[in-house]
Amino acid sequence: MKSNFNALFKNKVFLISAIILILSSILIFVFTNQFYNSIEELSLWVREYFGTFYLWLGLGCVIFLLIIAFSKFGRIRLGTSAPEFDRLSWIAMLYSAGMGAGILLRAVQEPVFMFLNNPIQTGETAEIISLEYTFYQWGFTAWAFYGLFALVIGYSIFVEKADVRLSSGFSEFKKIRLLPPAIDILTILTTVIGLVAAIGLGTTQIEGGLSHMESREPGSLLQNMALVFLICSLAFMSAWAGVNKGIKRISNWNIYVALLLMLFVFLTGDISEILLNFFNSLYHYIIDFIPLSLAIGDYDPGVKFLTDWTYYYWAFWLAWAPFTGIFIARISKGRTIREMILGVLLIPSLGSFFWFSVFGTSAFELIESWNSYNNEFGNVFTSMFVFFEAYPLPVITSIMVIVLLISFLVTSVDSAIFVLSMFTDKGNPEPKRKYRLLWAVLILIFCEAIIVLGQVKPDADVLTAMQKFLIISSLPFAILSVIIILLFSIKLFRRRSEKI
Repeated sequence: MKSNFNALFKNKVFLISAIILILSSILIFVFTNQFYNSIEELSLWVREYFGTFYLWLGLGCVIFLLIIAFSKFGRIRLGTSAPEFDRLSWIAMLYSAGMGAGILLRAVQEPVFMFLNNPIQTGETAEIISLEYTFYQWGFTAWAFYGLFALVIGYSIFVEKADVRLSSGFSEFKKIRLLPPAIDILTILTTVIGLVAAIGLGTTQIEGGLSHMESREPGSLLQNMALVFLICSLAFMSAWAGVNKGIKRISNWNIYVALLLMLFVFLTGDISEILLNFFNSLYHYIIDFIPLSLAIGDYDPGVKFLTDWTYYYWAFWLAWAPFTGIFIARISKGRTIREMILGVLLIPSLGSFFWFSVFGTSAFELIESWNSYNNEFGNVFTSMFVFFEAYPLPVITSIMVIVLLISFLVTSVDSAIFVLSMFTDKGNPEPKRKYRLLWAVLILIFCEAIIVLGQVKPDADVLTAMQKFLIISSLPFAILSVIIILLFSIKLFRRRSEKI
């Protein structure tokens, strides 16, 4: 026990990260209003001055990955063995880690908002524009951010035989003494903050659904705390079991239940209209991808809209990219670079597009069938439950949504626990279980503190502040992404030169 304690004490990356998280919790509680105001101002500053940079970066990542995938470098295999996981399990795990509960949170609310407030005017119908823009915010660009980091880490650990840490991927980083641990600590802190935001949003939706079903006012502190404890406990057990036994099984379960829920809405809705909207919106999304990505001409929704939506999403995906990319790399052993890139870019995106088409189109039809619309789908936490009240078996479907929310959150948290443990266990792809336990406890404490703080001081929206803090922490990764693209291109060029 003493040797384990000494080893942890000597692990500077873990120790510094843990101290920063604990001190941050105390400071946030003591200086809540000041913290919130500072975060609000800084996040707006980042989106105002770096928003356009984010747009160019997103498009650049998509183009870069496609070039790599279709070049001869795409044939490089990540490792010498056969794929560790079958394709369905692989897709299920990367989707659960990369999007997860977000597709339930926004399934109805976002397409409806875009339908009632068309961000762009291209001459298409409101339905097509709303789905096209929703596709844009959940599609290729988001997964390109993930794919970039997955490519770099996957190549590093399976081709160059380095460890899984982002800081180990390039020899140039090691030339600056304090840079590698700084990159690792930044990745750890951003991952934890992202988890807090995700768990906070997810548990609030679950609690909102339960309160909606019970016809009571939402906002139960004890229920939210119990949900956080449940999710973190289940995630710990899954991470403790490992990728094959825990994370893989829960991810497969997520996909089966989500498909069942989607098929229920699809088969009870207007199938032809759903399919028509899906294919039309997909067609316009693909042909409009470049002007959408750069917000030019008729595809510019304006600075305010971009600040509230697109810049926020891009920053959010960027903040999650290192952790999600590392996890994707870890589960992609045995696949070629081409298969990993195309799989990451296309399969989850198309799945999300069809998901939003099913729920979005069905929600549009409900609104049109009502005599008046009173913002029933305006609340992001209850919109899904209000939606299912218009369908048969609303209690059963609502329970399925709650169970799926818990399950998706568990897979996001257990993936994060596993990645954080790899980082602090010197890049070990099968990290020691003591690190999994410690990260599960730290995440639980930090999440509970933020949930309590949000209830104790409701005037300062702490949960929103945590989400906006992600926008700030994503900026270093945005700049780092450009450096990574340049360094990785040089690395591949050198590989080609050596072979010649």
